[in-house]
Amino acid sequence: MSGNLRWQDFILPVVAISIAVGYTVHMLNNLGWMEANFISLDYILTRLRTHLYLVSVSVGLAILTALPLGVLLTRPKFRKITPLVVGIVNLGQTIPSFAVIALFVGILGIGARTAIFALWAYSLLPILNNTIAGVNGVDKSIIDAARGMGMTKAHTLIKIELPLSIPVIMAGIRTAVVINAGTAIIASYVGAGGLGDIIVTGMNINSTQTLLLGAGYATIVALLLDHFLGLIERQMPR
Repeated sequence: MSGNLRWQDFILPVVAISIAVGYTVHMLNNLGWMEANFISLDYILTRLRTHLYLVSVSVGLAILTALPLGVLLTRPKFRKITPLVVGIVNLGQTIPSFAVIALFVGILGIGARTAIFALWAYSLLPILNNTIAGVNGVDKSIIDAARGMGMTKAHTLIKIELPLSIPVIMAGIRTAVVINAGTAIIASYVGAGGLGDIIVTGMNINSTQTLLLGAGYATIVALLLDHFLGLIERQMPR
């Protein structure tokens, strides 16, 4: 059964957004002469939109890649190569984020495309692992019962295995989103923009409150995205 929204579900978003708005207003009203040359409301909102764009596109591509691949690796014909494929995908997590993005700079040049592909590589593993674990975790007796009722392998996968795997798969997607929301800060170093620009600006002008603004927004974005995905997961029929 899906869960209904409760008033408690809105506490975190309201508190997080209130803190972000309050700190932003306070900062904009108390800018030093150096900070005033760089920081404005339009500057902040533009970086926030870019950050959300980078995260959403990279995770979307990771879902389109890792979900079908994970399902494929649960099929009997491909289970033998599962450790090899997971090991290759795991390289995206074991290599430091700056090294990953530097690698893509050499291939794709600077800009949003490079940042998106680097973040895509970082998002694959949690979604792939959870897809494999979710599908493999479905009770075999349920699958046998479906097959006994005349359902084909494809129908069993679509009607039984995937729906029962959704909670585990969603957990992987939530993990990927949170990882990307934090890692996307490095997009600033390849000219892709995002909240990392605010942090870099704070470092360049030696402004602690600007640093806190960029880091705080990145943290709040990660918290809110995870929270809203959790609500979506709860609304899904089980």
